[in-house]
Amino acid sequence: MDSFGEVLEEESSKINIQTVNNEISAASSSAPASTSTSSSRYENQKRRDWNTFGQYLKNHRPPLTLSRCSGAHVLEFLRYLDQFGKTKVHTPMCPFYGHPNPPAPCPCPLKQAWGSLDALVGRLRAAFEENGGKPETNPFGARAVRLYLREVRDLQSKARGVSYEKKKKRKRPLQSPQQSSSSLLPPPSGDEA
Repeated sequence: MDSFGEVLEEESSKINIQTVNNEISAASSSAPASTSTSSSRYENQKRRDWNTFGQYLKNHRPPLTLSRCSGAHVLEFLRYLDQFGKTKVHTPMCPFYGHPNPPAPCPCPLKQAWGSLDALVGRLRAAFEENGGKPETNPFGARAVRLYLREVRDLQSKARGVSYEKKKKRKRPLQSPQQSSSSLLPPPSGDEA
């Protein structure tokens, strides 16, 4: 019997061939050749992510259709991806909990980084709508998904000692009209008086 990876790879290649055929036929009928042949890195990644999620739905037991997919299924997918993560997330019992650069190895799990998950959800949210989904039924925009991402961010921030808070824009000090006009003039020389 084939392993899960072999089946996934075989199915993925079938989808990629089908996707390429669909893109070629769509490109030849509606867009100039220069725009269809060179996609941006973002577009390529979004397509790969969309295909991966489609594979996940097909391999799900029982198989799921996109129309029946909910925020809970998206959370299941994000947790499934953790097994492929490369970011060490220390547990509260670990002596390196809260240290961004631990001095020694530890048995804490590797997980997907919050930033990677956040970007992935953003790409999948856009891909869902580009593939005919309605914004109000987008499972990637579900409240549960937003809460999960916030929870992952906070947990990883504490575990790794890294702050994920948004950088606030510095406000420029307001100058009075007198100061702003005087700053345009050269400084007074010593021989005036």
